[in-house]
Amino acid sequence: MGSPEMASRAFAAVQVKTNSIGMKLKLIPAGEFLMGSPISEPGRENRVTQHRVKITQPFYMGLYTVTQSQWMAVMGTRPWAEKPDTKEGSDYPATYVSHFDAAKFCQKLSELENTTYRLPTEAKWEYACRARTKTAYCFADTADQLEQYAWFDETTDNSGEGCAHGVGQKFPNAFGLHDMHGNVWEWCSDWFEWHLVSANKRKGGRKIKHALPSRVDPNGPTSGSYRVFRGGGWSSAAVDCRSASRSRGNPSYRSGSSGFRVCLSRPGK
Repeated sequence: MGSPEMASRAFAAVQVKTNSIGMKLKLIPAGEFLMGSPISEPGRENRVTQHRVKITQPFYMGLYTVTQSQWMAVMGTRPWAEKPDTKEGSDYPATYVSHFDAAKFCQKLSELENTTYRLPTEAKWEYACRARTKTAYCFADTADQLEQYAWFDETTDNSGEGCAHGVGQKFPNAFGLHDMHGNVWEWCSDWFEWHLVSANKRKGGRKIKHALPSRVDPNGPTSGSYRVFRGGGWSSAAVDCRSASRSRGNPSYRSGSSGFRVCLSRPGK
C-alpha cells in the first residue's frame, strides 16, 4: 500500500481533461486542509487566522492560468495589447483582465461547452495550491527553491523580461498545477473578507481560547468592495507568493500582473 501522498499524486496524474479550446484541467480530490498560516510564518497577515476547511466535492482546475490564445478563442479581444508590462504570445497569461471580465469569460466558456466554469473560491484556490502540504510554499517553509516554481521579483529581474512569462515553465505542485506561486496574481470568486476567522471569542469582556474553527465549502461574503487575488505575481517579493498570501482589488481593476484560472464546478464524465 502506498502513502496518501503517493495516492494523491497518482490520482492527479491520470485525471486530466482537455476542453474544446485546448485548456487542460486537473481533477482535484475532495479533502480537508488548514487554511491560512501559523503565527510563526514570516509574512503572515494578522487578520488571517489558521482554520480548518473541508472541500466536499472533487473539482477540475486549470493546469495553467488562462492564456492569451484561450482568451481570444472565447472573447475575441486582446485587452493586453499595447499595454505596459506585457508581452504577446499564445502561451502568455491573459492580463489586463478585470474580475468582471474574468467572470464573463467563464460565462461564455460555460455556454460554449454546455457545462459550468467559474472562478475558484479562495478556499479552493489555496487547497489546490497547497496540494496536501502545510508549509509556507507548496514545496517547503522557506523560499530557497522558489525560483524553480515561480516567476517573482528575483527571477524576473534575472530574466530581463519585466512582465508575465509564458505559462508552465516552472515546476508544478503535487497536484500538477503550474504557476500557483508567482507569475500573475489570480482572481478568485470571493468578495474580500478582512478577517477570515477570529481565533478567540469574547465572553464577559475576556478572551477565551477555543479549538480551531472549521468551514465547509466556504464561498466568502455575500457582498463587499473588493475581490480576492491570490498567488503573487512576477514583480512580487517571495513572501507575497506564499500559499496563504492574499491581496484584493476593485472588481474593475486591470493590470499586467493579474490574470486568472478557472474551475469546472461540475466535473461530469
